Amino acid sequence: MQSRTLKNILLFVAVYWASTAWAETVAIIGTGDVAGALGPEFAAQGHTIIYGSRNPDREEAQALTNKTGHGASVTTQGAAAKGADIVVLAVPGILVGDITKGLGDLSGKIIIDPTNPLQRKQAKFHHAADTSNGEIVQAIAPDAHVVKAFNTLGWKTMIDPEIAGGPVSIPLAGNSLEAKQSVAELVAGMGLEPIDVGGIEHAHWLEGMAILLLNNRFGGRDSFDFHLRKSE
Repeated sequence: MQSRTLKNILLFVAVYWASTAWAETVAIIGTGDVAGALGPEFAAQGHTIIYGSRNPDREEAQALTNKTGHGASVTTQGAAAKGADIVVLAVPGILVGDITKGLGDLSGKIIIDPTNPLQRKQAKFHHAADTSNGEIVQAIAPDAHVVKAFNTLGWKTMIDPEIAGGPVSIPLAGNSLEAKQSVAELVAGMGLEPIDVGGIEHAHWLEGMAILLLNNRFGGRDSFDFHLRKSE
């Protein structure tokens, strides 16, 4: 109950502040579970949501747009990114490089990367990037501001952190302090706690957390979830 009350207070503050000072257009590239978690939450904070889909007329894409409300719309991936201040890559991690290349000029935009580059070989998950998806996206869009975020928890916890039994922290990795502050405000508006973990090179370690979790979950060992929390 206390966690839910805190989330409601933070959400009220975020909505009021966003409506008066920082209402942005956010492109959510993808219409899956992560998009369905983040899009409505960001819209509730006062931001304009544009979903980017390979098939904007698809029934699922239209249903998510209607569910989001607050004037949300859906279009092609490139068109969504072009009109946005913030771009969220809610796409399969193994495809994030190719999808980013297809979004056009991303200069000056904040790019939120919640993906993990997962590849399964011989019944084990492996990190499929030499560096990290965050660094790959930053290299493709060098004049954008990439922030690794939301990749260390499941989509259900994103929308209901109360199920974790206490505060849930979201590590943010990126080279721009201003971009991380903007993403931190989105995080706080969801009732989650942002933690700055440094530059985009640390995205590699954040992505590795998912590898550990999934190999335990599907490898016959103890299943667990990560719920990071700030220390006192």
